[in-house]
Amino acid sequence: MKTDQRIVNAMAELLRVQGYAATGIQQLAKASGAPTGSIYHYFKGGKREVAAAALRQTGATYMELLPLLLDRHADLATGIEAAFAAAAEDLAQTGWANMCPVGTVTGEIADVEPQLREVADEVIASWIDEGGRYLASRGLSDADARAAMYALLAALEGGFLLARGQRSAEPLLAAGRATAAYVASLPVAAPAEARPK
Repeated sequence: MKTDQRIVNAMAELLRVQGYAATGIQQLAKASGAPTGSIYHYFKGGKREVAAAALRQTGATYMELLPLLLDRHADLATGIEAAFAAAAEDLAQTGWANMCPVGTVTGEIADVEPQLREVADEVIASWIDEGGRYLASRGLSDADARAAMYALLAALEGGFLLARGQRSAEPLLAAGRATAAYVASLPVAAPAEARPK
């Protein structure tokens, strides 16, 4: 793996576990196995620039999970509830480490790091756009798909926060049931590929 990618991967993991403020360049160098000089060679803006790259990469990776988790379920609501249950299980198995660096960093830096807040906004907007397109391909109207994507993300990020604070899967499981019930209440057309031409 290239050095710059190792640095970004290490930053994503540090952000996921401990957030932005607690992550220093020396710690990043140790975690990535890259000398401090390499960090500044690849990322002239230092810690902030590496964090921005890590948020963008993580955002893209997490969006790839949506179809992987939901495509296996014919019923969208059932798939959403199952995805939340899987997230709850993963969170418990990691010792309640925070599961989303984008949510962690956004809550932490929204008022003090405007450049990173803009990156977080970019990532969240891409989740809404791409996730909305995916949900629309599953039969929701464009407006309902966008609203459902906001509901899903808000429930997931809030569920992570509450589950981590309480050391309990209950918040994520409850959020999954509530989001699934909401999605189940929306009118669903036949998916585009199943519609008669």
